[in-house]
Amino acid sequence: MTTTRRTHQAVRLDWPRLRARLDALGRVGALDGGGVCRLALTPEDKAGRDLVVGWMRDLGLHVTIDAIGNIIGLRPGLEDGAPVMAGSHIDTVRTGGLYDGNLGVLAGLEVVAALNDAGVTTRRPLAVGVFTNEEGARFAPDMMGSLVYVGGLPLAEALAVEGIDGRTVGDALSAIGYAGPAPVGTPAVHAFVELHIEQGPVLEEQGIAIGAVEGVQGISWTDVIVEGTSNHAGTTPMRLRRDAGYVATAAAVVVRDLAARMGGDQVATVGALELTPNLINVVPGRARFTLDLRNTDEARLQAAEQVAFAEIDRLAAAEGCTVTRRTLARFEPVTFDLAMVDRVEAAARARGLSVRRMPSGAGHDAQMMARVCPTGMIFVPSAGGISHNVTEHTDDAHLEAGASVLLDLLVDLAEPVDPAPG
Repeated sequence: MTTTRRTHQAVRLDWPRLRARLDALGRVGALDGGGVCRLALTPEDKAGRDLVVGWMRDLGLHVTIDAIGNIIGLRPGLEDGAPVMAGSHIDTVRTGGLYDGNLGVLAGLEVVAALNDAGVTTRRPLAVGVFTNEEGARFAPDMMGSLVYVGGLPLAEALAVEGIDGRTVGDALSAIGYAGPAPVGTPAVHAFVELHIEQGPVLEEQGIAIGAVEGVQGISWTDVIVEGTSNHAGTTPMRLRRDAGYVATAAAVVVRDLAARMGGDQVATVGALELTPNLINVVPGRARFTLDLRNTDEARLQAAEQVAFAEIDRLAAAEGCTVTRRTLARFEPVTFDLAMVDRVEAAARARGLSVRRMPSGAGHDAQMMARVCPTGMIFVPSAGGISHNVTEHTDDAHLEAGASVLLDLLVDLAEPVDPAPG
């Protein structure tokens, strides 16, 4: 019997303990209907961070907080060096669920707890990371903490980002006490594994327990402002209108049709829309909306951007309006390390779990970590494919299965040390 097999028999997850932590974190910023609201760097986010940091310290982890607010809990290994890291995020959208991000963090802590319970030492250190502002719901871009961690966004630029409420990231970090002293990008990471709910319908529809994620779609976020002329809704002839609201709503239809024509993995969403003055009897003089385009193929994503932008410009020109655009986030598609994808698939099969390889339609911290180390992701089914919604749900059996696969991967990667006889 190999050391790894002996270790897997000795190290066992305590599912009720993990379930209790998920529920406890879910009470921080709780919403009616079962969801949570913990926008990044708000008092609710601080309360969630405080709770998780307390659990890390209870488990004996050495906790560091870096200058962008990323939290790293480190369990020493027999040798010094780059740790194997699990992790995700605990910030949410305004209508978040209990598992998006939270599962990856708390399952990582449960792996640490299980190793502690079994008295198992690993050769490599093991770390659990909580990354700042993954959702991007308050501050753009999304995946900000992990992007700064890997050097993809300068710290000073990130701290200067202004949120939807006018506060900067730097001010908000200081306000909640999470502008940490540790330098960003430390420690260097040997390998990264993120457990996450799918946030889509594929696994549930096909009756599959585990997704071995091959990569993440490219993402293009754009803020669009249309300027026209406010005027009386009853007295202004249609031929003389410069209706910014019409341009914005027509653009939503155009990009939806564009995604349908392109087919494949192309998706397009106008997710936020603000009209000024937003009155029933006034032609809108200003419209602001967001455009979210995604595709697994970079060339097709670029083509979608070109067509969408050109169509918006055409609509505006025909209405006598002007358009300004600002890029909020732009990430190319990411392909995960093939050996890590193989590991996820093998670990699932070893536990008798059904598994399929698949892409991710949502962005994740793992796509940033893939820039600096071998990275893998484990998906578990989302009931009805619903996420970013207070009704987000994943069955306990699937949550436990995903956490078990995570345990197996982390144990293998961190290399358990066979204890001496006696």
